[in-house]
Amino acid sequence: MDRRTFGLGAAATLGLAGCSSGPSKFRSYNGPEVTSVVVNKGARKVYLLHNAEVLREYEMELGFAPLGHKAIEGDGKTPEGTYLIDRRNPNSRYHLSIGISYPNAQDRAKAAAAGKKPGGEIFIHGEPNDARQRKRASRVDDWTAGCIAVTNDEIEEIYAMVRDGTPITLRP
Repeated sequence: MDRRTFGLGAAATLGLAGCSSGPSKFRSYNGPEVTSVVVNKGARKVYLLHNAEVLREYEMELGFAPLGHKAIEGDGKTPEGTYLIDRRNPNSRYHLSIGISYPNAQDRAKAAAAGKKPGGEIFIHGEPNDARQRKRASRVDDWTAGCIAVTNDEIEEIYAMVRDGTPITLRP
């Protein structure tokens, strides 16, 4: 290979490297395993724990009617109880999101007894991707439909640290 061919190849490679869209929202984490997540609704805090040790603590916002356990679809409440982190959505309407296994069998039975649906799609997520929704969320507290909202930087860290199958306890 002559120098001219090498030079053109090197220039093309460097040019493509400059085309990246900025820092990735997908971080890596190599610390202690997150063995549980605790949400304290009253204190508006999310805790990531390794056994009894708090690894991280975040402030959060909740559903628009945060007091009490989520009972039916559309009530604006955030569930209470113990569930699992059961999925993740890198293409969420929010920056990133990780799913909570609500509703469980008991939640479905209670809602059915009332002739209602229990709702679902409860996540820990970042800020809305839509600029209008993001502006609205910044003006009010507890703006979600029942989810747990943190900043985009925080959901990137949570997304990296918390694995599917991790227990999550949501307390009043």
